[in-house]
Amino acid sequence: MTTPSCPPISDENWPADIADMKAGFARALNVYRTMAHHPALLRAWAPLRQHIVKDSALGAVRSELVILRAAHRMGSAYEWAHHVSRARGLGISDARIRGMAGTPDGEDGLIAGAVDALFDEARLPSRIERAIAAAMGQQAVFDIMATVGFYSVLGYILMTYDTPIDQSVADEMATHPL
Repeated sequence: MTTPSCPPISDENWPADIADMKAGFARALNVYRTMAHHPALLRAWAPLRQHIVKDSALGAVRSELVILRAAHRMGSAYEWAHHVSRARGLGISDARIRGMAGTPDGEDGLIAGAVDALFDEARLPSRIERAIAAAMGQQAVFDIMATVGFYSVLGYILMTYDTPIDQSVADEMATHPL
């Protein structure tokens, strides 16, 4: 195994121009510690992260389902493990989580189909867009697209730099595998 060219930045080497971000979300996860190699990007990322992670019209459960499907489609082990953990924290069953890597039914199937369409067609076909708007609202359509885009960029970063899964999540996955 080679050493990544941009490993997560330690507290001691944290960039001075984003010192104010070290106390918040940026310090918490290896993905953001990796992004800290580009301080301007990490700073610009913060407001979109707030919307996607905290304020999405999808709500927490639907957002996690979108992220799980995107992580599965990208093959991002980091995102998959982290969002299995987050989904469990929201009370989503392991069976439902596993379903997002397969062919789920109902609303989960609609979400999986939307994510798949974005990966495969770079758009939502009108039948999927209309179904999501009817079931979840028009803003949810936008938030599905934004969430897939957001987590695709994170996946590119994570997989390019072989960012390690945070130890607490790795420990959880080892003691409570999906």
